[in-house]
Amino acid sequence: MLPSLMESKDSEQATFGYSFFFLTISFFLTFVLLYLLRSKFWYCNCEICANYLLSGWSREFKNICDWYTHLLRNSPGQTIHIHVLGNTITANPDNVEYILKTKFENYPKGRHFSAILGDFLGKGIFNVDGDLWLFQRKMASLELASMSIRNYAFEIVSTEVKCRLLPLLTSAAKSIDGGLIDLQDVFRRFSFDNICKFSFGLDPGCLESSLPISVFAESFDLASKLSAERAMATLPLVWKIKRFFNMGTEKNLKEAIEVVSLLADEVIMQKRKLGFSTNQDLLSRFMAGITDDRYLRDVVISFILAGRDTMASALTTFFWLLANHPKVVSRVREESNQVMASNQEFASYEQIREMHYLHAVVNESLRLYPPVQFDSKFAMEDDVLPDGTFVRKGTRVTYHPYAMGRMEGIWGIDCMEFRPERWLENGTFCPISPFKYPVFQAGIRVCLGKEMSLVEMKIVALAVVRKFDVKIAAPEAAPRFNSGLTAMLSGGLQAEIRERVIVE
Repeated sequence: MLPSLMESKDSEQATFGYSFFFLTISFFLTFVLLYLLRSKFWYCNCEICANYLLSGWSREFKNICDWYTHLLRNSPGQTIHIHVLGNTITANPDNVEYILKTKFENYPKGRHFSAILGDFLGKGIFNVDGDLWLFQRKMASLELASMSIRNYAFEIVSTEVKCRLLPLLTSAAKSIDGGLIDLQDVFRRFSFDNICKFSFGLDPGCLESSLPISVFAESFDLASKLSAERAMATLPLVWKIKRFFNMGTEKNLKEAIEVVSLLADEVIMQKRKLGFSTNQDLLSRFMAGITDDRYLRDVVISFILAGRDTMASALTTFFWLLANHPKVVSRVREESNQVMASNQEFASYEQIREMHYLHAVVNESLRLYPPVQFDSKFAMEDDVLPDGTFVRKGTRVTYHPYAMGRMEGIWGIDCMEFRPERWLENGTFCPISPFKYPVFQAGIRVCLGKEMSLVEMKIVALAVVRKFDVKIAAPEAAPRFNSGLTAMLSGGLQAEIRERVIVE
C-alpha cells in the first residue's frame, strides 16, 4: 500500500512540475505576443509616420544620409528630432563640442549600444563607458603614442603595399579582362591583413595574389554585419528573442563570434606560452597590463573592428574621388616628385609629412565621405543643447559628420565640391576645429589611431598614383552606400587599372 501511495505522490509532483513548466512557457509566449501586438500597433503608427517622412528620400537621394543632410541643412539650428526613432540629430558644431567635450559625462555610448555589440566586442574600448573605458584609453594612448609602434605600423603597411598590393594591381593591369578589379574588396583584404598583423602579430594573408578565403575574415565580416543589423532593428526585442532561442541570424552571429574567439584565444595562449616581451604587436604590449585573457580578447577585437572597415571605406571613396578629378592626381604626383628622389619607389615617414597637398587631399576626401557617417550617444539626464534643443533623459543623440561636411555655414557655398585647396594657406596645411570636422570624433574620445590612419592612407595613395592610372567603371554614378556601422559601397568599386607610361 505504501509504495503505491509514494508512486501516486511522485506522479502528482511530476504532473505539477510539467504543468508549471508549460504554464510558465505559455505565460511567457502570451506576454511576448501581447508585447508584439502592442508594439505592432506602435510600429504600424511609426511606419505610417516614417513612410510619410521617408516617402520622398529614395526618389530624391541615393543615400539616407543625403536625406538627413537635406533636413539638417533646412533646419534653423542644423538640428532635427525624428520622433518615431527617438533620435535627436545635429550638424551644429557648438552642439557637437557640447556633447563630446563640455558635457561629455552626460553623453556616454549607453547600455543600449553596449547591448547591441556586447556579444561581439564584450568589454572592449569601443563598447564601454566609465572606468573600463578610461583604463583602456590610458593604456592605448601610451602605446599608440610611442614612436616605436608608429614605426612598426609604418613598416607593416609599407610591406603589405610592396609585397602584395602593388603586385596584385600589376597583375590586374596585365590581365586579359582589361584590368577590372573591385577596389573595395582589395582594400578590405589589405586593411584586414594590416590590422591583424598590427593587433595580433597574425598574418591572415587575405591579399595574396590568389585572393584566398580566410575563415577568420569571413567570420569577422559576418559577426560585424549581423551586429550592425541589430542596431538597425526597429524592435530590439525581436533580435533578443531570436538570441534567447538561438535561431536565425542570432544563431549565425553566435557561430561567427565563436570562430573569431577561438582563433583569438589560440593566439593569446601561444603568446603567453612562448613569451611576448620582445614582440611589438598591440596584443603583446597589452599583455603586460591585462591578465584576463577574455578581456584581452575583447580589447584587441575592438581594434580590429575599428581599423579594418573604416580604412577600407576611406580608401575606396578616396580613389573614387581621385578617378573623377585627374588634376588632383597630377598635383599629387608633382608634389611627390619634388619631395622624393627620381629613383625612389617608396616615400619615407618624414617625406610623407612634408607633402601638404597630399594631406589636404586625404582630409578633403574624408570630409565628403567619412567612413563613420554618424555617431550616437545617449543622454543620462535631461539637458539643453547650445542651440536650445531640449534633450530628454534616455534620448539618443546623434552628430552627423557626413552632413557636417556638406554645410555651407562650415565650409562655404562650394561645400559640395572636392577642393583640397580649402585646407591650404600659402601651400601649408591648416587644420580646422575637430568639432566642425568630427571624422575622427573629437574631445575626450578622439580617435587614438588618427595619425596612423592618415599615414596609412597616404602610403597607399602615393604607391598607387605614382605607378598606376585608375579609371572607375561608372564614373558618373554617385556612391551608393550600404547601411551598416561603416560606409561601404553597395556593389563595391569596379575599376580599371593601367600601369603608367612615364615619358622622361
